[in-house]
Amino acid sequence: MLVLKFDYNKTGARPTPAFPRQHHVLRPIIPINLVLAGRLVKTVALIDSGADWSIFHAELGEILGLDVRAGDEQDFYGIVGSDPGTIYFHDISVEIGGIAYPMRCGFSYDISPNGIAVLGQYGFFDTFEVSFKRTKKRVELKES
Repeated sequence: MLVLKFDYNKTGARPTPAFPRQHHVLRPIIPINLVLAGRLVKTVALIDSGADWSIFHAELGEILGLDVRAGDEQDFYGIVGSDPGTIYFHDISVEIGGIAYPMRCGFSYDISPNGIAVLGQYGFFDTFEVSFKRTKKRVELKES
């Protein structure tokens, strides 16, 4: 059985009153490729067990050649704010570790340009058994 291992991504952070000694954050962010009809977009995404869906900024969908707003529309809510955003779902392939997996992914214009893409329950967690190895600073993916 194929097991993919990715080290956690170390991102700089400023100390805060709550975490005065914090200078970085470790996150399960992995390199992926979005693939559609011979087009490929390299990006990174956070493996997020709390996300229902895999969501990317709409600009990435446009680069793939999608008519983003022609996708199946769905409202979504984040942890901040009460107004819903809109996601447009499309069937694409997500390449992880050199292997392309078909997934239904959402694209949204309502994600902050500084926001990071997320790999969520539907599609990603259906495809992989995910093991977060926090003490080893690694995430492991096994095909389901």
